[in-house]
This record gives sequence, C-alpha cells and structure tokens, in this order.
Amino acid sequence: MSDTLLVSTRKGLFTVARTVQGWDVADVAFLGDNVTLTMTDPRDGRRYAALDHGHFGVKLHRSTAAGGFEEIATPTYPEKPEGHEELDMWGRPLPWSTVRVWALVPGGADEPGTIWCGTLPGGLFKSNDHGASWSLVRALWDHPLRQKWGGGGADLPGLHSICVDPRDSRRVSIAVSTGGVWATEDGGESWALRGAGMRAEYMPPEQAGDPIAQDVHCLVQCRAAPERMWVQHHNGIFVSSDEGHSFTEITAAGPSTFGFPVAVHPDEPDTAWFVPEIKDEKRIPRDGRLVVTRTRDGGRSFDVLTEGLPQKHAYDVVYRHALALDPGGERLALGSTTGGLWVSEDQGDRWTCVSHTLPPVYAVRFG
Repeated sequence: MSDTLLVSTRKGLFTVARTVQGWDVADVAFLGDNVTLTMTDPRDGRRYAALDHGHFGVKLHRSTAAGGFEEIATPTYPEKPEGHEELDMWGRPLPWSTVRVWALVPGGADEPGTIWCGTLPGGLFKSNDHGASWSLVRALWDHPLRQKWGGGGADLPGLHSICVDPRDSRRVSIAVSTGGVWATEDGGESWALRGAGMRAEYMPPEQAGDPIAQDVHCLVQCRAAPERMWVQHHNGIFVSSDEGHSFTEITAAGPSTFGFPVAVHPDEPDTAWFVPEIKDEKRIPRDGRLVVTRTRDGGRSFDVLTEGLPQKHAYDVVYRHALALDPGGERLALGSTTGGLWVSEDQGDRWTCVSHTLPPVYAVRFG
C-alpha cells in the first residue's frame, strides 16, 4: 500500500504522508500556483506536475534526484495550416495550442521512457524520453471524425482518460469529453471509435446512440482483467466486458448515477467506486450529503458509503481525477472543490478527514 498522496490544488501541490499518527500534510511545492494534475511513474519513481499559469500558459515539471522539480518540455501543437479553420461548439475558432494538461499516464513496463499526455483541446501527445520532448499523435488528431468532438464543462474537447493495456503497451484506450471512447492496437498509428451501447440523452433521439456523441466523464480499466472497463458518463454509469467495444448501462446505483470520477479495483473487475452528484445545473451532492458508492458485483447492487464523510450541508464537488485508489486496492482518497480531503483504509467503509481547508482540489493520486 502507498503511504503518500499527491494532491493537486488551485494553490499548490501538497504531499500528504501517512505516519503512525495518521495522514497529514508533509510538504508543499509550487505554493500559490495552479497545479492541475500530477503523476508518479511507478517504473522509476519520478513525479510529474502540470501547472496552469493562466496568462503565462501551461508548464510541465519533473522531480529531480535532489528532491525538487525541474521544468521540462510542454506538449506543443503544430502550426495550423494556412487557411484551415475549425470552430468549437460555440462557433468560435478552435485553438491549436495547449490550453490544459488533462491526463498524464506512464507507458508500459516494456517502454520505460514513455509517457502519454492528454490535453484540451483534444490532442494526445507521447514522449519517449521521460517528458524531455513530446510528439502529437497525428493519427488521432488528423482523424476525420476528430472535428466532430464537442466540449463539456470546459467548452473545448478534452482528452482526460488514458488506459494502457498492461498485457500489451501498444493497446491504448482514451476518452474525450465530448467525443467518446477511442482505441489503438498499434501504439497510436491508427485509431478506432468504440463505445456502442452508451447513450447521450442531450442529443436528438436519432443521434443519442452515436458513439462520438458520448460525454464520457472518466474511463478506467482493470489491471488484472483489462477487458473490463468502467465509465462515469454524463448520463450515468456504463460497464464494458470487451475492451470498450460495447457498454451496458448500470441503473441500480443510488443516490444518483451522475458524477465525474470512477475507480476500479486492480484485481477485482466487478468492484468499482463512484462519487454521485445532482446532474447539470445542480452540481452538488444530493441532499447535501457527500457519499461514495461501491459495487462488488459488476453493478448489480451498490453500497452507499457515508461513515466519516459530511452528511449535512455538504457542497463538495469531486472532479474526475480527484478520486484515487492505491495500487493494492485497499486505500482510497478523495478531494473536493471546497478543499476537503478524505482517506479510507478499508475500501471506503470508513473515511478520515485529513483537511477541510486546502485550496480547491483538482486531482488526487497515490505515490
């Protein structure tokens, strides 16, 4: 089990460590800066941090042997071809520039320098040298269907979920908001749209089942059974048993099937966790109670986990990267937009509050 949490917030990167007294903040980096995402590479222990400096743009940093961070290359889009124009969902010009780093995932065990990076406005980048340089995955960016991707809460298409198959690192699945689930079986040289069975109730009835219209909030893959994938979608919870080719909707979860994050147990494909909210304009927990839901039987039934979580006047929103499960499958952590951070040592049965006063939390990761 991991004894360290990396908490990405609006005002810095907080390292939370477990001691004999419990979990507590042990260090902070980039204090005052907007840290949107972090990653620890299990292959060599290096940490990566994505920062959004607003007017000064997006920056990436990598940990050093001395214990600090150094700035590395940032994924950069190519120049837009002369005369070429794309419009976002509101009819505005779509930028060919890195607006946000929204996914950072290490490659397979057989490719120690490889890192995948997803961004707004929908570009997927790959590094083969620990982030020293990046290449846009042109086969996906140039795909004729890519221009049909829409936006979600960020307005621009966002590539936020990347799953590398532990059996074969050439097999990678990604999810886009709004653009569905895509997969490659050749390391990114070609891509296919998947996701049959999901529905988009915000679309006209004849387009509701179109895989490219799906607003996937988060996609995860089971380590021990990679054919099993779970999706938290704008319209509910969906599960796949064939690597994302098709999905089945799960309707039994309560108090809501709407939310952003999902975590799947690394060795038990039928066990997954969600954080429900009220949908659309009511982005708050239902009845003012922050809960986590868990299924152990593939979605046929759910436990509503509340012990240690606020059950009155709770208005915590948990973003898609702010629910984390440690590699052993026992410890869970979640952070909220109101600066709350909770940890569970027993798969969510009981929660301990680490802090109520952190800056808004964007992402939580063990490591």
